[in-house]
Amino acid sequence: MSVRVRIAPSPTGNLHIGTARTAVFNWLFAHHHQGTFVLRIEDTDAARSRPEYTENIESGLQWLGLNWDEGPFFQTQRLDQYQQAVQTLLDKGFAYPCYCTPEELTQMRETQKAKGQAPGYDNRHRNLTTEEKQTFEAEGRKPVIRFKIDGDRSIVWQDSIRDTVSWQGSDLGGDMVIARAADTDDQPYGQALYNLAVVVDDIEMQISHVIRGEDHIANTAKQILLYEALGASLPIFAHSPLILNQDGRKLSKRDGVTSIDDFRKMGFLPEALVNYMTLLGWTFPDSTKEIFTLEEAAKEFELERVNKAGAKFDWDKLDWINSQYLHEMPADKLTDLLIPYWQEAGYSLNELDRSWLESLTALTAPTLNRLTDVIKETSVFFVDSVNYSEEAMTLLQQEGVAAVISAIIDSLNGNNLTESDAQAMIKQVTKSQKVKKGLVMRSLRAGLTGELHGPDLTQTWLLLNQLGVDKTRLQQARDKIAN
Repeated sequence: MSVRVRIAPSPTGNLHIGTARTAVFNWLFAHHHQGTFVLRIEDTDAARSRPEYTENIESGLQWLGLNWDEGPFFQTQRLDQYQQAVQTLLDKGFAYPCYCTPEELTQMRETQKAKGQAPGYDNRHRNLTTEEKQTFEAEGRKPVIRFKIDGDRSIVWQDSIRDTVSWQGSDLGGDMVIARAADTDDQPYGQALYNLAVVVDDIEMQISHVIRGEDHIANTAKQILLYEALGASLPIFAHSPLILNQDGRKLSKRDGVTSIDDFRKMGFLPEALVNYMTLLGWTFPDSTKEIFTLEEAAKEFELERVNKAGAKFDWDKLDWINSQYLHEMPADKLTDLLIPYWQEAGYSLNELDRSWLESLTALTAPTLNRLTDVIKETSVFFVDSVNYSEEAMTLLQQEGVAAVISAIIDSLNGNNLTESDAQAMIKQVTKSQKVKKGLVMRSLRAGLTGELHGPDLTQTWLLLNQLGVDKTRLQQARDKIAN
């Protein structure tokens, strides 16, 4: 079998992590089997679809590295095919016009609710006579088209993730609407709806496997009936688990989960995010391996290894995975990624040498979980004067610290400090002031950065020295002690 899979988002919002994770699974499956990954935009919801959402979906998939082999195809360009399918189902007797008004349907649901019955269409117009249809049409009613569902039918399929799935026809809410009412008098019916359109698309695009979230299982039962009525072979279905919050409920924006574009703005790398999404419901055969590329995952990806249980979203795990990529990235590449964040924070880079920026990147990279962390981690290099933490101030007030800082100031000469110079100066001051080296190091860090903790002190000092601000910083610290 030639593997053909698809991702079919609706452009009614930005690309969300749930849709993106589905895209990841489809991409991995296609590449594992040297198959085809198709992008289809399901844009028939004219009231809510927006071109900017389509652009966001496409750019988000590309940013993640999920490039498609065919498409994008747009449902609004395929309306004629859906109309033909509606007519075919009418001609075969699988569908019929329903003239119920919104008021009648509301009353029907209220009656069902009062009786403790599950809401659903009661199929009241399934067997209308020609005279009854003519009467309704004379009243100006425009019918929707409904597909007949046998309530006694059991719809059973072998799901590649969930094994055998069975759904009773009586639980599908009655005969389903497959086409809206016509907008104009010259049309017998209007636009086809989702369940029919997606089946027509998957048949014509020869989709071999439909891989999507478990919230589509009821749709799958309905769609299987449509495949059969249209005389088409069924694809293989696979329903992946939902992404859950820490309370075990379906993830939503209330949990702080946003679009893929916002994950990018939060400072996550695409390769880290797609790595993490792969782990949301799937594990590498070597379960200890958590950092891998899309290509590495594709070699091992099989639907049978996808979990049935929901996958809990873990921000800490995502941060950790992202940090692994940041820590391994070459300084020049990482600097390119960090520059926009520095600029957005208002840090002036105009007079800074590129090699200095790359040295700053190399110094701070081990402290980063996200790209955005660099704003805080490097702020001390971009301010005129530092703020002293409480513990730094406590240290500066200790006996002997002022003398240590004064000795360092007296030893400084210009902005050509080398690493060996710095080490020799620390050693000399330790000896001349008759103090421990640790006190000199802590005094130096407190004076230069206003903190007692941070990245490598010598490299920090060298970078500040190249800016010509280390002596000024130490003088400010000494003045702080005096006051």
